Amino acid sequence: MTQQVTIIGAGLAGSEAAWQLLKRGIAVHMIEMRPQKTTPAHTTDLFGELVCSNSLRSDDSEINAVGLLHAEMRACDSLIMHCADETQVPAGGALAVNRTEFAKKITDTLKNHPLFTIEYREADLPTDTQNPIIIATGPLTSDKMASDLQQLTQLDSLHFFDAIAPIVYTETVDMNHAWYQSRYDKGEGTDYLNCALSKDEYNTFIDALLSGEKIAFKEWEKNTPYFEGCLPVEVMAERGRQTLLFGPMKPVGLSNPHEDGRRPFAVVQLRKENKAGTLMNLVGFQTKLTYGAQKEVFKLIPALKNAEFARFGGIHRNTFVCGPKVLTEKLNLKQRPNIRLAGQLTGCEGYIESASIGLLAGLFTALPDLPLPPRETALGSMLSHITIEAEEETFQPMNINFGIFPELDLSTTMAEGKRKKVKGQDRKRLYTTRAKEKLTNWVQLIK
Repeated sequence: MTQQVTIIGAGLAGSEAAWQLLKRGIAVHMIEMRPQKTTPAHTTDLFGELVCSNSLRSDDSEINAVGLLHAEMRACDSLIMHCADETQVPAGGALAVNRTEFAKKITDTLKNHPLFTIEYREADLPTDTQNPIIIATGPLTSDKMASDLQQLTQLDSLHFFDAIAPIVYTETVDMNHAWYQSRYDKGEGTDYLNCALSKDEYNTFIDALLSGEKIAFKEWEKNTPYFEGCLPVEVMAERGRQTLLFGPMKPVGLSNPHEDGRRPFAVVQLRKENKAGTLMNLVGFQTKLTYGAQKEVFKLIPALKNAEFARFGGIHRNTFVCGPKVLTEKLNLKQRPNIRLAGQLTGCEGYIESASIGLLAGLFTALPDLPLPPRETALGSMLSHITIEAEEETFQPMNINFGIFPELDLSTTMAEGKRKKVKGQDRKRLYTTRAKEKLTNWVQLIK
């Protein structure tokens, strides 16, 4: 049995991984660079410091994917969820915490464990190829560690300034204004879903895009330059009203079957975000618009007038690997199997998602024969997306959402004629009910 595991990084993922190991009698030696070397976002030396918000989002496990993930982690005796519950502050249906008390409780719990040791220094990528190591250095991974990982994984680059386009649920796209076609009919016919705009619709969209409220860069992000290849869509529009017609909204090579095969004036292309095709990415639409503005502006695209967003777009400082390319299904680095990655470094997005991947990294290290969590669960869906299901070429960080869950089989629950009528909260309840049923047996394996 493993006697000691080295964990690099004392954030949410590293702390959760440490707890899952300690409670199974495995010693943990943690390496954390703070306070010897800090990051532009952190202000304390506490473990699990929340730097952007004190909210862990919805705690409703009946109709919300995040709330379901909370429930699954509680079932797995998560340290992060235990500390969150004990330091909770009123926030309606959300789980919000007193940030200082939350981080302090995580820190004290780990430091007071007899099998836990901590070393404060900036870590290099370990050369040890035998003993288990978990790297959970987060989105603000030090330049040295990022460089080491880049060399090891042989990726062209890690992502240091993350440009994310919005993602919508495919089933909410209005097909009266959209059609599947690749430019000049190259590639598979279902590669792209095209959303047409007339000249008037395009101009209305541009006006709204230019006037929409933007999110200001945080102080520590301001000197990080844009890459020309991933400019925010509103920055491209500021260069001239016609700019997008020669960029992501160019209509060339396309014919609109709703308009007798004519070429549209402008088009927004959607591309599959996952292999199942349940999620679609707005190609080239990375943005600094606020979430509220994104919902208003992008719904001016006729095909997206009723669209539901699985994730809004954004641009921020981030470091992550292309998980489907470099990770095994149990989070091992393919080039160095004794090393697991955890947290946002793997390409999950969000506090609770980061902690959940730390939980799984800890469990897989402590219990090498543990099967994967059921694919129908939030844990299983998040893990599958970042290691197997996402498309390598378009991989971007992802929050937990029902779009990455396996599709529901409604044939056994209702007549065929009613299948398409199951929407909204009823559909979400079917996802969460199925997940809770599937998780029960798996949880028994980790007791």
